[in-house]
Amino acid sequence: MGFDLQSLLAGIMVWAVPILLAITLHEAAHGWVASKLGDDTAKNMGRVTFNPFKHIDKFGTIILPAALLLISGGQYMFGFAKPVPVNFNNLRNPRRDMILVAGAGPAANFLIAITAGLLLHVAPHLPDSYIPLVAENLRNLLFANVIFGVFNLIPLPPLDGGRIAVGLLPRPFSYWLASVERFGFLIIIFVFFALPWIGQKVNLDLNVIWWLVWVPTMFVVDIIATITGLK
Repeated sequence: MGFDLQSLLAGIMVWAVPILLAITLHEAAHGWVASKLGDDTAKNMGRVTFNPFKHIDKFGTIILPAALLLISGGQYMFGFAKPVPVNFNNLRNPRRDMILVAGAGPAANFLIAITAGLLLHVAPHLPDSYIPLVAENLRNLLFANVIFGVFNLIPLPPLDGGRIAVGLLPRPFSYWLASVERFGFLIIIFVFFALPWIGQKVNLDLNVIWWLVWVPTMFVVDIIATITGLK
């Protein structure tokens, strides 16, 4: 596969912290906003915390990132956390507040990405031996948070974008979209993994992930690079 142990360990060193920060603060933001809007479910379960171990999902936080690191030879890592439980019936204004709770996660990711962009200006002033590692972690922190925020804004439940869409759409459409949630991850797997594979077999470009995630990710990264003075 074109990788060795050294490159794998190097990949872990520059991706592990950014991924853990991205998923931890994303989920904590959901729980924190929910608690402010009337639902203490996540708070009572200890999920409104910066402790990453409270948010770890065995597959999404450990197995998937490790597999991607192996496949990419230590160049790429992505994952997800255990979803924060929210009882929307406890929210003071369930329809409106569902949008705010769902949007809190991606908003936190974009805020972290901006912070990482600003901190990249500090990295060159560190001792020389620290600069490469710190700068690479900050670049990956920026990128990981943008791609995590963009991915979660796809309007398909159980992703945050799906919950936002359910809150915004007229009731007949919102009920239908909400009913799709139980099939959400199966749809994601089909669209993002099976469909491109089928496209390769029939010589068609069905790489939906490029248009839904990669293109908007690079657009947002470019905006953040501009506003933080990296360009």
